[in-house]
Amino acid sequence: MSELLSAIKQVCDEKKIEYDLVISAIESSLAAAYRKDYGNKLQNIKVKFNPETGKSKIHDVKIVVEDLTEEEQREIDEIEEKKKAGLEKGESERKNFKKEEFRKEEGPESEEETERKFNPKTDIQLKDALLIKKDAKIGEEIVFDLEEPEGYGRMAAQTAKQVIIQKIREIEKETIFNEFKDQEGEVINGVIQRVEGRLVFIDLDKSIGILPMDEQIPGERYNVGGRIKVYIKEVRSGIRGAEIILSRKSEEIVKKIFTMEIPELANGLVEIKAVAREAGSRSKIAIYTDSENIDPVGSCVGQRGIRIQTIINELGGEKVDIIEYNDDPAKFISNALAPAKIMGIDIDEQNKKAIVKVSEDKLSLAIGKSGQNVRLAARLTGWKIDIISSGQEAEIIKFEEVANDADSIEIEKIDIDNSSKSSELVAEVEKTKEEKVKKTRKKEEKKLEEKKGEKKVKKTSKK
Repeated sequence: MSELLSAIKQVCDEKKIEYDLVISAIESSLAAAYRKDYGNKLQNIKVKFNPETGKSKIHDVKIVVEDLTEEEQREIDEIEEKKKAGLEKGESERKNFKKEEFRKEEGPESEEETERKFNPKTDIQLKDALLIKKDAKIGEEIVFDLEEPEGYGRMAAQTAKQVIIQKIREIEKETIFNEFKDQEGEVINGVIQRVEGRLVFIDLDKSIGILPMDEQIPGERYNVGGRIKVYIKEVRSGIRGAEIILSRKSEEIVKKIFTMEIPELANGLVEIKAVAREAGSRSKIAIYTDSENIDPVGSCVGQRGIRIQTIINELGGEKVDIIEYNDDPAKFISNALAPAKIMGIDIDEQNKKAIVKVSEDKLSLAIGKSGQNVRLAARLTGWKIDIISSGQEAEIIKFEEVANDADSIEIEKIDIDNSSKSSELVAEVEKTKEEKVKKTRKKEEKKLEEKKGEKKVKKTSKK
């Protein structure tokens, strides 16, 4: 094996690029070097490079096309003469000569004629090709062998050096971009390289990914050198190569980590139906299996909680509730409100709304801190959920009866959405009770005043 071939293979191994792409880059650079120093602009230079010997074979390759008409040929000759005389500035840079450019303004040409074109750099007319090869046919390649001039090897090497380096860089960038583009939507391991302001840069082995502020888990610390799992959210082409946008906040990372850590999910025995997440705090994941022999929740938890604990650690200590999916909305909503147990549920399928009744001691558990539990349950199930306690239910019934009294004030029902607290209902109920008591007291005071007035009138009449 020659030293040149060894060097090429070493570059391929280090840069993780294909051998054929490097050889192609070398041949393109050698062709550019020959065209610059020895060729002309009407030659279609192709170089065949042999890495074993370091030698090159140079060719001018043409494609046989139909003969031009006399008018087209005359127009081309005129343009060539003008180019030589320097009468048409910039015309020498033109490469394609379409018949549309040569036609006189006598009338429109047919669509077939307009599409015809002749490029003297890459094409050769049939009549000229027949002089070289007697059985030449339209569409055939005619290859002209060119001699390698003296000093070409040394000069070509100098000229091609920078071109080869640039080509290899372009190939490397394209290879990395394509590789990560194929992994878009996947979770991979990375090492925290550095933190600059609000951006965290993750070393992904072959490239560097960016974890922006809005894709970070709130409160999570990123220590340089620490290993981390990240979700590839987007890969786009930039000036310096592939720009890889990562995420730790996405709901998809929860799905992917579950699939990576739990074999039953990986082989399709258990299915993830939905995920609701508030990154850094809590997640709910709905799972389902149609196999009677598999416990979906137990599969995800693992013996003594080993599997779920591994997932929690990967998510930075985030709490995870595993919910068993059910086609029955009532059962699914009941499961989604775990760990709270419900007493009853009223379903409004038309408006996709559910009113859930819980015992008073389970009310705060069902709602969760700042309404988080019921909010996540609503997002997981896709239903609007109102939670009331048994005591609140009695109060509502009582005040509905009061509302029917002609002397009482009208009471509007309180709508508890998945982001409000049941304590608001209690406050409204107490407020209504106070107003009712005040109104009753005013009536009693008025009656007392009327009685006092009647007594005074009686005393006066006796006198």
